[in-house]
Amino acid sequence: MLKSDLLIYKRNGETIVPKKLEIDNRNLAIATEIINCFQDCLGKTQGELDKQLLDWEGDSPDYRVKRGLAHLLRNTFSTFDIISPLEPLALRQKVFTEAARTVALPRKRNDTLEAIASTLSNELNRSVSISEVETGLYADLQENRILTQFDPPLPESLLHRYNLSQVQGIFYRASSVIINAHRNDPGEYKLLFRYIKLFQLMAYIEGDADTGFTLTMDGPASLFKASTRYGLALAKMIPALLHVTKWSLRAKLQNRDQYTGNIKTGQFGLASDRCSLVSHYPPGKPYDSMLEASFVNSWAKAETKWQLEREVDLIPLPGSVMIPDFRLVHPDGREFLLEIVGYWRPEYLQKKFYQVSNSDTNNLILAVSERLNLEKAGVKFTDLPNKIIWFKNKLSFKPVLEILNDPT
Repeated sequence: MLKSDLLIYKRNGETIVPKKLEIDNRNLAIATEIINCFQDCLGKTQGELDKQLLDWEGDSPDYRVKRGLAHLLRNTFSTFDIISPLEPLALRQKVFTEAARTVALPRKRNDTLEAIASTLSNELNRSVSISEVETGLYADLQENRILTQFDPPLPESLLHRYNLSQVQGIFYRASSVIINAHRNDPGEYKLLFRYIKLFQLMAYIEGDADTGFTLTMDGPASLFKASTRYGLALAKMIPALLHVTKWSLRAKLQNRDQYTGNIKTGQFGLASDRCSLVSHYPPGKPYDSMLEASFVNSWAKAETKWQLEREVDLIPLPGSVMIPDFRLVHPDGREFLLEIVGYWRPEYLQKKFYQVSNSDTNNLILAVSERLNLEKAGVKFTDLPNKIIWFKNKLSFKPVLEILNDPT
């Protein structure tokens, strides 16, 4: 995604309109030029690449567009590595220690480097040259890192990524987002909901698979303390939404005026039938969150006939829907669902547990983090018909297995 200073948008009243590059010959030529620039710098330092990009940018009035394209290539398609015979900090300590043994004269410099190169050759069982030592001394500085790998996108794909990133930047300062998704394949809903859980977004979901769903999400500007991290997570959800066939989105925004410093409100809208954005997310399921992944790894150690499944159907709740994290199935036909509740705002927890308490699902296990302030949320577990497991940092398979094997 793009940094805030690379976002370009204009206002039409209160409506925010992000920059969009047309997929035409002119912009395709610009994208091709910058991709070639990165390819030409393969094996060179980031400093050398930045200099070439600056020369290429020149005094062009489109400099922010070019910087935005370069930012995407640098952070998404490029790999920069530290090339040094030894970790640079340790190498500097060796060189400075060796230099301190002699008079610090310029003519002694090569003698010091040669002594270090000889020492490293013996330690590493390979020949280390003086130039390697010189280069490695400050190889950890960002401008000295080497472009070791570059996976060039197609020029058209780069322009699509730029347009998507401009829209994603809108959500850095959102106060609320409402998504209406309707008449879609159930698999599309499941994918969208899983991405929402993956990015740990605070969403309240109403509706059902037949009539559609309304998703209400808090934005970073609505939190007690504005969170850049949460704004990025919200922006990361947008490419997942593009895999849904029919949808519309409305966002309320809060931006600081660059001249007065005052907070200005705005709005942004997007819909599937008027959207030319292209997602770079795979259409398949997203990766597990760290909490889910740790539980999967823990379950692999359990000696049991219970099978852990990740693909779970939508569970209808009063006025909403839920996708449990896992299904646990026994060969004899018994089945349990597992929902992991990590950390959420009190308002969300109130709605969540109210829905669960009023559902017809009697085989749902709730694993709840002890870090949640449930008293503040007003949640009473005596009202819940479900089995509950408490965990601290990670959820172990043991308490889950105890419930599964409990005959009562």
